[in-house]
Amino acid sequence: MPETPHSSDERSALVSSMYGAQDLGSFSLFSGNFINYGYWSGDVLTGPGPITVEQRTRSQEEMYRVVVGRLGVGPDDVLLEVGCGIGVGTALVVREFGPAEVHGVDLSPDQLARAERTNAEVLREHPGRLSFHQGSALDLPWPDAAFTGVYSVEAAQHFGDLASFAREAHRVLRPGGRFALATFFSPDDQGPTRLAELIATVRDGIDVVHPIGSFTADLGAAGFTDVRAEPIGDHVWHGFDTWVSQTEYRDTWGRNWLPAYKEGWVDYYLVTATAANGAPTSR
Repeated sequence: MPETPHSSDERSALVSSMYGAQDLGSFSLFSGNFINYGYWSGDVLTGPGPITVEQRTRSQEEMYRVVVGRLGVGPDDVLLEVGCGIGVGTALVVREFGPAEVHGVDLSPDQLARAERTNAEVLREHPGRLSFHQGSALDLPWPDAAFTGVYSVEAAQHFGDLASFAREAHRVLRPGGRFALATFFSPDDQGPTRLAELIATVRDGIDVVHPIGSFTADLGAAGFTDVRAEPIGDHVWHGFDTWVSQTEYRDTWGRNWLPAYKEGWVDYYLVTATAANGAPTSR
C-alpha cells in the first residue's frame, strides 16, 4: 500500500501529473474530453446492451446541465467555471445557455492548452464570449464582483482549503449572484477515513473528501445565503459503476465508489447558494 503524501506540495505534484502528463481526460473512465462521473438517467441503465461511449459522454454533459441550470442563466450573465479542465463543459454552457460571457479557470497549464485546442471552433464562433485562464481556486485572478454566477463541476475535491475557495467565490460574485457546485463529499466526519481504505486517490491525497456539513458552513461563513446541499448520488454512482465495469478498470479500486456509497461513506452533492447583498468578501 503506497504511503499517504503528507505535504500539500506532494499532493499538488500528484494532481499536476494526473492532469498534465497522464492526461486524465484520455482515460476510458471518461469520454468526450469531459472528466466527471456523469449524471445518469434510468433509461440508460435499464436499456438493452452495454452503455455506449456516446451515452457516457451525454452523462457528463448532463452533469453540466444540471449544475448550470441552478444558476438561472440569462443573456446578460457573466459566468465563471472554477476547475474548467479541458473546457468542453465551459463551451457547452456558451452554446446551450447563452450567457454574455463564460470564463474558465484552471491551475493546470497542460489542461488549458488542451482547452484552447479542443475548443478552437467555439472560440472562433463566439469571440469574446468564451475564454480560459490559469489561476488558483484559492486566489481567483479577477476583481471583486466580476461575475453574476460561479460554478464548478467535480473539481473541488482538489481545492484543499474549501473555506478559502468559498471566500473567493463570494468575493468575485456580484451581490445576489448565484453559486452552484457538484462533486463528492462525505455525509459525516467518519467517511473520509473509511474511503481511504477503498479509494486509491483518496488514500494518496489526490482527492480530498470533505464532510458536506463543513463545506456548507464554509459557504455561510463566507457570506452566502440560501445554502443548500442536495444529494444526487442515485444519479451518479450506479451509472458510473456500470460504465467502469465495461472498461479495463473493471477490477480496480474504481469499482469501490458504489460500495462506499451504499455504506453511507460518500455521496455526490449539488450545492447551491446566493451571494449576500452588500459588499463582497474582500481578499
